Amino acid sequence: MVHTAKYDIIVIGGGHAGVEASLAPARMGFSVLLLTLNLDTIGQMSCNPSIGGLAKGHLVKEIDALGGEIGLLADKTAIQLRMLNSSKGPAVWSPRSQNDRGYYKEIVRQVLESTENLVVKQEEVADILVNENTARGVRTSIGNEYLTGAVIVTTGTFLNGLMHIGMEHFPGGRLAESNASSLSESLKNLGLNLGRLKTGTSPRIAKNTVNTSGMRVHHGDEKPFKFSFRTERVIKDQLPCYVTHTNQATHEIIRKNLDRSPLYSGKIIGTGPRYCPSVETKIVRFADRDSHMVFIEPEGRNSGEFYLNGLATSLPYDVQLDMLRAIEGLENVEITRPGYAVEYDFVYPIQLYPTLETKLIKKLFCAGQINGTSGYEEAAAQGIVAGINAGLRLRDEKPFVLKRYEAYIGVLIDDLITKNTLEPYRMFTSLAEHRLLLRIDNVADRLMPYGVKYGLVKEEEYGIFQKHRKDIDEALHKLQTTTVKPDIANPILIDKGEQEIPEERGGQTLFQILKRPGIHYQDIVPMTDIELNETIGWRVEIETKYEGYIKREEDLIERLKELEGVRIPASFDYQAIRGLSNEAKSKLSEVRPVNLDQASRIQGISPSDILLLLLHIKRDRT
Repeated sequence: MVHTAKYDIIVIGGGHAGVEASLAPARMGFSVLLLTLNLDTIGQMSCNPSIGGLAKGHLVKEIDALGGEIGLLADKTAIQLRMLNSSKGPAVWSPRSQNDRGYYKEIVRQVLESTENLVVKQEEVADILVNENTARGVRTSIGNEYLTGAVIVTTGTFLNGLMHIGMEHFPGGRLAESNASSLSESLKNLGLNLGRLKTGTSPRIAKNTVNTSGMRVHHGDEKPFKFSFRTERVIKDQLPCYVTHTNQATHEIIRKNLDRSPLYSGKIIGTGPRYCPSVETKIVRFADRDSHMVFIEPEGRNSGEFYLNGLATSLPYDVQLDMLRAIEGLENVEITRPGYAVEYDFVYPIQLYPTLETKLIKKLFCAGQINGTSGYEEAAAQGIVAGINAGLRLRDEKPFVLKRYEAYIGVLIDDLITKNTLEPYRMFTSLAEHRLLLRIDNVADRLMPYGVKYGLVKEEEYGIFQKHRKDIDEALHKLQTTTVKPDIANPILIDKGEQEIPEERGGQTLFQILKRPGIHYQDIVPMTDIELNETIGWRVEIETKYEGYIKREEDLIERLKELEGVRIPASFDYQAIRGLSNEAKSKLSEVRPVNLDQASRIQGISPSDILLLLLHIKRDRT
């Protein structure tokens, strides 16, 4: 007899997207069922054992401000913490942690299994049940049926996954794990357009076969940051990473064996990530380079393995071993797990609304690598958005959509649904045109109110940050209204190489003094009785120095809101607009933008096209 049960929301897949997609609605009060292929690999860090990094660290901080879990997990399992880009402006500072892979997976499962309203089961979903164009439930490979109000698909690389090591290929979503082939066919049968992508990972090696004595050592920060506002204290005993390099001997081994590479022999047809290429691709694409950097990263605090960041490969095992042993410090290395490539199906994200609900099937959501992204952080960001929106959909409440000027998460999702993706999408600070406003220091100001609104952040937790914001505003006001005389300020200004304040001017406000490039908040403390601790002082300095730029960005955003306010009906007939090129009609009909702002970002859409659209929308309203 078929077993049946009913839940408010069903999540398919237990990766980083699935974790956030399950936790968010469960904490909102919905009953949630998480179905995964393997209970023992929930929250698995399939690739590098780290969280955050350039722009990705912003995503983690934003997820945390919304009440998500990945930042807290990263803090709990960190073995090293570093702030990247700290020598540059604060808009591009990006936190990154090295993590204990095994402990991370263990903590994830504990969190899921202890969360109220959330049930976790090991079953493969074979089919999505749809009635009246609406997702109604799922059927598993053993015949069980689970009915629901909404389905979120977060299958990662498992959707019809195919593993490659040299000329050998076999079904799988990760090494030694099965794939999900039936679900891929189910999605196709529903009418969704699927494509094929490829990703890969590096070999793992035995720690005791590595000679690190000649390698450059990378230590963590002396004053480590924390990802989560809920973390009370960060680790002190950090583990080092090491840096070595490939060389001409390594490159020659790879070149001689390209005919045995599935990438260059035609075995792999999926498109790989441009910004995280395999070592084979690096050697071919950058033939003039003598070497490439390799980061040797601990897999965990008590692990006997190292991960080789920068050496993703799908070459045969024997070639992997030969090329590694040609690298300084790895001459006697032993491989514990070979590198591999995996091809998998994905859903073209142009078929999604900003809520990540599919346009074709109501109450069916997709999040994570199934939408063509790469990385734990991008997946988790989509997971929490899909989870929140699935819950709001069941309540018939206004959807949760972050704008590009509100969050990197907004940039990520808008890029996916507007520009589509033909290769694995990776977040970069350069993709955020309003990145000066999207800093890691103001993430709570930007996003924590949403976390409180949806019940994911406690009121008392938010109260701490409201007081924090009040302290910043009070300090800024004091700086703006406190004038310091030349005889007090000038000795410090001279010592810092800054121009003196002329005696005849009578003085200068602390706010104007702090605007100077060479002056920091610590320098103005001796000039006044205003107390500025490290946390408040840092925020005050940033907001003071960038005041003009921030105001300019805010003015631009006000103009963008005018375009956002012009909604485009879902049934709008672009073919009927005379003067639009056939290309514009085709792209607008495919993307179906929700407003003029989104329409303006579609590749190939010109300002004159937007003007034509505006005129026709206004005419239709009259």
